[in-house]
Amino acid sequence: MDKFRKLTKRSSAETAADERQTSYQLNLAEQGLTRAQVIATERKLAKFANAMDSVVRIPFTKQGLGADAALSTIPLAGDLAGLALTSYAFILGRQLGVPASKMTPAVRLALIDMVVGVIPGIGTLLDIFIRPSRKTLSIVHQHIHDEYGITDTTHMDRPFLYQQLENKQRSSRFWRHPITAWFYLHIPDILGVIVIAIIGWGLWTAISWLLAAVSKLTGFG
Repeated sequence: MDKFRKLTKRSSAETAADERQTSYQLNLAEQGLTRAQVIATERKLAKFANAMDSVVRIPFTKQGLGADAALSTIPLAGDLAGLALTSYAFILGRQLGVPASKMTPAVRLALIDMVVGVIPGIGTLLDIFIRPSRKTLSIVHQHIHDEYGITDTTHMDRPFLYQQLENKQRSSRFWRHPITAWFYLHIPDILGVIVIAIIGWGLWTAISWLLAAVSKLTGFG
C-alpha cells in the first residue's frame, strides 16, 4: 500500500512538473520568444544594469556606482541623460513580455533618481542606493522565473566577467573548477579589498607621521 502511495505521489509530481513545463513553453510561444532569446536578452539587460549602477562597487556587496552616478555630477543635463539611458532597460524588459504594470516601481525609481540627482553631491551619493536599472533587472528576472521557468542567476551579478569565464570554460577544464570560477568572478572584490587595505595603511601611516611631527614640534607626547 505504501509503495502504491509513493508511486501515486511520484506520478502526481511528474504530472505537475510536465504541466508547468508545458505552461512555460506556451508562455514563450505567446510572446514569440525562445528560451535562448530570453536568456540572451536578460544577459544584455544585466550588462546594461551593471554599467549604469555598479561598475565600481563595495567589495563583496552589490552596492556601487556606475555611469548613472557619473552623469548625475552634471547638473540637470546629466540627470536627464541618465533617465533617457535607463529607459533602455525598460525597453528590454518589455521585449521579454514584462507587463508595463510590473515595470512601474522601476519607472518610479528612475524618476526619483532624476529628481534627487539634481541636488549637488547628495544626489551622487544617493545613487549608490537608488538604482533603477538593477531594479528593472530584478523585476524582469522575477517575471521570467514565474512565466518561463528560467531560474539561473549566475550571469546577473557579474555579466561581463561571467561571459569571459564561459569562453574560458569552453577551452579549458581548469576554469570549470568551482573554486577557480569563484575566484575569477570575484577578482574585482579581491582587488577592492586590497585597494582599501592600502588606502587604510596609507592613512594610518600619514596620521602617525603627522602626530609624531606635531609632538616633536610642540614637545608634547
